[in-house]
Amino acid sequence: MASVTRAAFGELPSGGGTVEKFQLQSDLLRVDIISWGCTITALEVKDRQGRASDVVLGFAELEGYLQKQPYFGAVIGRVANRIAKGTFKVDGKEYHLAINKEPNSLHGGVRGFDKVLWTPRVLSNGVQFSRVSPDGEEGYPGELKVWVTYTLDGGELVVNYRAQASQATPVNLTNHSYFNLAGQGSPNIYDHEVTIEADTYLPVDETLIPIGEGAPVQGTAFDLRKPVELGKHLQDFHLNGFDHNFCLKGSKEKHFCARVHHAASGRVLEVYTTQPGVQFYTGNFLDGTLKGKNGAVYPKHSGFCLETQNWPDAVNQPHFPPVLLRPGEEYDHTTWFKFSVA
Repeated sequence: MASVTRAAFGELPSGGGTVEKFQLQSDLLRVDIISWGCTITALEVKDRQGRASDVVLGFAELEGYLQKQPYFGAVIGRVANRIAKGTFKVDGKEYHLAINKEPNSLHGGVRGFDKVLWTPRVLSNGVQFSRVSPDGEEGYPGELKVWVTYTLDGGELVVNYRAQASQATPVNLTNHSYFNLAGQGSPNIYDHEVTIEADTYLPVDETLIPIGEGAPVQGTAFDLRKPVELGKHLQDFHLNGFDHNFCLKGSKEKHFCARVHHAASGRVLEVYTTQPGVQFYTGNFLDGTLKGKNGAVYPKHSGFCLETQNWPDAVNQPHFPPVLLRPGEEYDHTTWFKFSVA
């Protein structure tokens, strides 16, 4: 069983409203989620000794989330990841988005779903957030009704995303939590063992836009089908880090996506999803300038993201999984974050 408590988290400037915090608690997990960006602000998991640590990067106060920061814990939309040159066509009409990560549009634009106040509804074992993204918001066509639901079941945090559109629009929703299974504030993730269930990945150009079809991971640095220790793996392959889409099973059913094991604490995170891809990101752009919870600083490689989603720039790449949502259809995807100890 899970319990849910709600409390004020902070006030938005110039009468923008009250941000609330919802604490979901089971015998194994405690998760804090705020109504600003549906953001996971804390996630406490026990280690094999039974000691709980917060394993997500973030801030103790609302001010931290309102400053320029790299999407810690937030829901990303209307379209997660990059859209090449911020342009796309739907049914012959061209749309132009803000270029907020030169030369592309990233994570929904200047004021994406991570930078808005959502309307919460408490459930018996979780919380559902909803909002209506108006026609033309951030340059996207049509009105989009969105529901993001977090529920807790023992050691599993389940995130469901639903959306309905008034006209054809690309939709790609994810959560951008940064994890460190040693506990947030630990200096790096090099001692984490990572497995990703993907036979192919998407090579990218220098602006991180996919080029061509998926490439086989076999014999490359992207072969994570068997566990690799991250630090050693990055060193062996002279990699700056990962920021790549791994292509998962094409099925709409729940499938295994990734497993991360932190041997020292025993903590394990397994990710399952209905999505066709996962962006594995190792915090390459973190630079230690942000002050996080309990005085933590977040240097490069101090957290990792497993952003389950459609493939980047799918709206411009016809051979990628379909990303357009049309009136009368429903976008419905779920990701499961399952925590345990080994």
